[in-house]
Amino acid sequence: MSTFDQQFRAFIQSIDSKSSLRMAPTPSGYLHMGNAFNFTLNWLAARARGGTLLLRIDDLDADRKRPEYVQDIRDTLAWLELDFDREPVFQSDASRLPLYHDVLLRLRKKELLFACRKSRKELEPYGGRYPEIFRHQGLDLDEPDVAWRVKTPPDFPMPDFVVRRRDGIPAYQIASLADDLELGITHLIRGADLESSSLAQQYLASCLGEQAFSRIQFLHHPLLLDEEGGKLSKSAGSASLRHMRESHLSPQELYAKLGVWLQVEADSAASLLQALKS
Repeated sequence: MSTFDQQFRAFIQSIDSKSSLRMAPTPSGYLHMGNAFNFTLNWLAARARGGTLLLRIDDLDADRKRPEYVQDIRDTLAWLELDFDREPVFQSDASRLPLYHDVLLRLRKKELLFACRKSRKELEPYGGRYPEIFRHQGLDLDEPDVAWRVKTPPDFPMPDFVVRRRDGIPAYQIASLADDLELGITHLIRGADLESSSLAQQYLASCLGEQAFSRIQFLHHPLLLDEEGGKLSKSAGSASLRHMRESHLSPQELYAKLGVWLQVEADSAASLLQALKS
């Protein structure tokens, strides 16, 4: 067995009928094969053990969201023949914003936040580090056009990360944490590129005393790479799932590739599931 195959099968064994998983795509571009792999892994884990699978649309970033990208998510799931339970949850729904602002307020009350007006360009010379001196910019959290950052321990992989954007919108780490808590998520399957996000959200949860989040089981899968060895990105080009659908291609090849990861032969989601159960 491959290392990931062993990890995935062990992960599945921790799931039962009380478990909840979710797919959480961002409608900022047309989906690619890596997204399809992630959807399928979550679907397999839930369906193999009787868990609940939810669909959450991470669409808080209105500048990047497009109706056609939301439709692409629906079309992709239909093309892959993957179902989910309950109605989709949209982060942009007005009913969800109070959840995110409540988390921010709780962090503020613990005096873990500070205001920042440093731009990405200003931070570029520091190579991903955030100098501790920048915590003392003399800015009030209620001033306009400031981002809110959370103080992190030394050498944290995502130092002093943003929790509220300069436009007042809660950042991804806050919204994702609040949603997973409110939806009762127990298992998370993410790409390896989101390991730092997992650590960031676990840190926030520990600051807030949210024990439920500390009990979530995580699995980070390898990333699919393009022909040049780079990470796949959302694109309207030939690498997109939309292009594959419009070219009347079936997902058979995609499932065969995922079968290599899982050390089984398969040409559909159903055959993958059957192979895992046998």
